[in-house]
Amino acid sequence: GLKARDVTARRTIGGIDITHPDRVIFPQDGFTKGDLAAYYHAIAPVMLPFAAGRPVSLLRCPDGVAGVCFFQKHGDGFGSHVDTVSIVEKDGDTGDYLSIRDADGVLACVQMGTVEFHGWGARADAVEAPDRLVFDLDPDEGLDFTAVTRAARQVRERLSALGLASFAMLTGGKGIHVIAPLTPGHGWADHAAFAKHIAGSMALDKPDRFVATMSKAKRKGRIFIDWLRNQRGNSAILPYSVRARAGAPVAAPVGWGELETIGQAQLYSIADAPHLIERARSGALRGWGTARQSLPTG
Repeated sequence: GLKARDVTARRTIGGIDITHPDRVIFPQDGFTKGDLAAYYHAIAPVMLPFAAGRPVSLLRCPDGVAGVCFFQKHGDGFGSHVDTVSIVEKDGDTGDYLSIRDADGVLACVQMGTVEFHGWGARADAVEAPDRLVFDLDPDEGLDFTAVTRAARQVRERLSALGLASFAMLTGGKGIHVIAPLTPGHGWADHAAFAKHIAGSMALDKPDRFVATMSKAKRKGRIFIDWLRNQRGNSAILPYSVRARAGAPVAAPVGWGELETIGQAQLYSIADAPHLIERARSGALRGWGTARQSLPTG
């Protein structure tokens, strides 16, 4: 017959049965699958405006973050709460990409071992119309976080000079994302070319500080302004996603004023859901990530 502990080996969160809620996902911190699901259930209302209705790539770690983790962008088997959208790939084949619409969709992914949510820079119903520029500032080993915040401010100034408002997000890794939301109306070629131009011009102006190519050799002591997230089919970590790293850090929006005083790249973890929700709804982050603006032309 059923052992007593098998009966408790599932917990319903939202509308989703989470199996093995006591399985430890973050061994250094003791956070469990149940903790992860509870975090995503709580954070969903502030995460979904950025995550819902986009093709997503999931980083799944079924045995926890110390085990094998893998990316999944195609799929079925996630149940009725996770949508699929057919997208033509570079090679001309069509792939069924994952997309989520609500909190139960997020939790259905967590039930399948998902830790991280990465999203396209376009909506699932308009995949050829990008609507979000992302610059990922990725520091070489040994550079302090102050160098990264300074670089983020310079990307912001460069975009501002072209009439674009942008927003900062701690990635939960070592870096910062500078994000400029856009009204759709241009294609991927122009989107990527614009992003490449911004990164390239900064590397040209300050070659001792910035690099705009992936070459590891050139990155010594510099910050890589990664513009490649702005190519069709590439994705970026979504706001409020957890990261599969020690400490269970979270990708967290921050205000430009706050960035001056933040001394570390990993400020918030899944233990901070109430605080993150309060921040999202308070003055400091009001309007974060939304702006009515088009890609500059010419």
